[in-house]
Amino acid sequence: MKSYFKKMTDLGSELKKGQIKWMTWSGDDNVKNLEDVEAQINEAVERVKNAGFPTEKINARGEMTVWQRLEYLVDPGTWRPLHTLFNPLANVEETTNVIDGLGRISGKWAVIIGFDNKVMAGAWLPGQSENILRATDLSKRLNVPLVWLVNCSGAKLPEQEKFYANRRGAGTPFFRHAELAQSGVPVLAGIYGTNPAGGGYQGISPAVLFAHKNCNIAVGGAGIVSGMTPKGYFDQETAELLIEKTKQFKAKPPGSVKIHYDETGFFRYVYEEERGVLDGLKDYMKDMPSYHPKFYRVAEPKAPKFSVEEIYRLLPLEPKKVYDFDEILARLVDGSEHMEFRPGYGREVYTGLCKIDGFLVGCIGNRQGYLGSDYPEYADYPAMGGKLYRQGLIKMNEFVTLCGRDRIPVVWFQDTSGIDVGDPAEKAELLGLGQTLIYSIQQTDVPMMLIVLRKGSAAAHYVMGGPTANRHNAFTLGTAATEISVMHGETAAVATYARRLVKEKDAGRPLEPVIESMNQLAREYHEKSRPLFCAKTGLVDEIVAMRDLRKYLVAFAGAAYQNPKSICPHHQMILPRSIRG
Repeated sequence: MKSYFKKMTDLGSELKKGQIKWMTWSGDDNVKNLEDVEAQINEAVERVKNAGFPTEKINARGEMTVWQRLEYLVDPGTWRPLHTLFNPLANVEETTNVIDGLGRISGKWAVIIGFDNKVMAGAWLPGQSENILRATDLSKRLNVPLVWLVNCSGAKLPEQEKFYANRRGAGTPFFRHAELAQSGVPVLAGIYGTNPAGGGYQGISPAVLFAHKNCNIAVGGAGIVSGMTPKGYFDQETAELLIEKTKQFKAKPPGSVKIHYDETGFFRYVYEEERGVLDGLKDYMKDMPSYHPKFYRVAEPKAPKFSVEEIYRLLPLEPKKVYDFDEILARLVDGSEHMEFRPGYGREVYTGLCKIDGFLVGCIGNRQGYLGSDYPEYADYPAMGGKLYRQGLIKMNEFVTLCGRDRIPVVWFQDTSGIDVGDPAEKAELLGLGQTLIYSIQQTDVPMMLIVLRKGSAAAHYVMGGPTANRHNAFTLGTAATEISVMHGETAAVATYARRLVKEKDAGRPLEPVIESMNQLAREYHEKSRPLFCAKTGLVDEIVAMRDLRKYLVAFAGAAYQNPKSICPHHQMILPRSIRG
């Protein structure tokens, strides 16, 4: 199949000086505006990294921080953080207290997650179980190992009602680890520090345990064991007894290495030094199941012909400005080459095969701008890019179905204002075609990722690979230009208050209070759709700098092809042949 993949059709073109000048949108410096937003995101990330005790204080105890452990464990240059700013319940700590992402260990991709031992010794916090759920889902979807750095002091007890129970509460990770084991996905755990109660189960639920000599895991820690009282209340006598028992259990906490290595054998390996635990994980990862990249690569890896830095000029921050999606894609894929599927049909959508680090992926994205007076064919109004019409929905259905058949992972790029509306659109079956696309995605059973370049709106955000309606979505990335909401704020204000305006007008009452409410709602929509809000609430899994987007694409492709559950030999693929004809 070399004739199909070694050299594909060229995509994109070099930016000319005149174009660069023209791309300073309406006098604004687009590059500076995007980088200013990225700087705000970076400031928020630094606050998460600096949460809790200073690194020097943790090191003075003879311990490494979770950040130092990650740096030592992960192959240099391969760490792709996810959920860094995720804080859906607005914890004062500004974190859910777990740090996770994709990275390579000893050359093998893994999902890596660890408790931040600088913050309350790695305690359970509100929102943490949802964060862990996303990490375990990622491991399951990509079929790659999950590697834990366990250092968990148990629950933040004053806020237990926010996370202890419920269907997606703090105990859910233990079930998820069992589910991964039953699916054949290895879960490894390096264990540090004191891990009582929930921390104990966090330590015991993985498959292979690598322990530091000073660590422990236990059903109950010193505080729990010493705090049990039969009286049902506290008094001076109870307080004195608690003091005595707490000192006793603090000096010798339950579930030490002596118990769980020498007696139960739960700890498979024990190490004298903290780095020894990490070295043990590194050594174990060498033998994790994986295919050599040559098994799946269709060509040698190749950098794009055009610089990824140019995306800062090509993608306008202003959401109403148009741009050429093909030029964005050309700066992300190998050799700036592609094989487009059904060009000319479904003009508002790009579908095609590209290479990422030598691996074949399907790419789908919204095209922008005026699409001609003869489109859509079912209506007498002109079509604008970003919106979905009948042909585009049919084309995407066909493309993802063929990707599923050929076992090709899919990358979605969203910048959409929604699906066409009105009676002509209803007659053209758009409601049914949208749900059909969700069905087509579900039956593929191939990993997918989503980049929300700018707008993710209405049902189009669901049907175009969005995590809300897609169990195959491994992760979703946002950019400095991302905004996600059910509709534009002004549209929402009209939908909410239009009838109220009519009533107030007919009653002869002033319209100003209603107008102010409309403006307030529009402002709130704007504030609650910005990149930082999207990251904190989990609408995206990470806000990524434009210059780093390709790095995440490489990680996704590498992980998706590392140990897939099913394969299609290259010479038995039908999609490339359908494109060539």
